[in-house]
Amino acid sequence: MKKLIAFDLDGTLSQHKTPINDVNRGVLTELSKKYRLLMLGAGACRRIYDQLRQFPIDIVGSYGMQQSVVTDGRFIVVRDESYTVDHEYFNTTVASLRKKLSLNFYYGDSVEFHASGLVTFPILGTAAPLSEKLAYDPDRSKRRAMYNTVKNAFPDFNVFIGGSSSYDISKKQFNKFFALKRYCDENSIALSDALFVGDDFGDGGNDSAIRLGGVDYVEVECYEHFPDKVAFLL
Repeated sequence: MKKLIAFDLDGTLSQHKTPINDVNRGVLTELSKKYRLLMLGAGACRRIYDQLRQFPIDIVGSYGMQQSVVTDGRFIVVRDESYTVDHEYFNTTVASLRKKLSLNFYYGDSVEFHASGLVTFPILGTAAPLSEKLAYDPDRSKRRAMYNTVKNAFPDFNVFIGGSSSYDISKKQFNKFFALKRYCDENSIALSDALFVGDDFGDGGNDSAIRLGGVDYVEVECYEHFPDKVAFLL
C-alpha cells in the first residue's frame, strides 16, 4: 500500500487558478485518513494553499523551491529558495519567439518574472482574461506544437507546458521529480511508496518529470473526473 499521495493542482484538483470545489476537497479529506498527502505544484505555496481553501496539507511549490506546512491551523513557509535571472535575456528571447511564432498580441506584460526566479512565458500576456486563457489551448495541442521551438530557445533551462496558456521556465535542477524526491528523502519515505496524481505527463508537460523519474502515477484528464480516478485508493 502507498504511504504518500502527491497531487498537482490546476487541471487535476481544480480549474486553473480557481478554488477547489466541495466534492474534490471532500475527497482529499477522505484520503487524508489513510495516507500522507502532499501538494506538488508549479506555483507559490501561498497561492496553492488559498486555492485549496486552506486545506491543511504539506505543499511543495515552485517546482521544489518553496515548501510550507500547516501547524495548529497556521500556514508556515519552511523553505523559500530563489535565484536571479537576466531579465533582458528573457525579454529579448520571448520577443524573438513571439515574432517567429506569430504570437504578437498579448495583454499586459510579455514575460512574468516570479520572486523565486522562475519565469513564465504567458502566450496571451500577464493580464489576459481568464476566460480567454481557458479557451486558448484546452488540449495543449497548440503549445505542444510549439514546444520544441520554445525549449530550444532556452537551452540552459527546463521548459514546461504550464497553466492554461503558458510555458514555465526553471533552472535545470528544479522539476516535480526533484521536488518529490527531496520531500521523500527528508521524510524517510521510499519513492516506491509514493503515488503522484496529475494531468500532464506527456513530453513537455509539467508532470512529465514524474513519469521520466519512474514514479507511479495516475493521470486525471479533467478535475471533474478526480473523484472517480482516485476511488480505488479509498
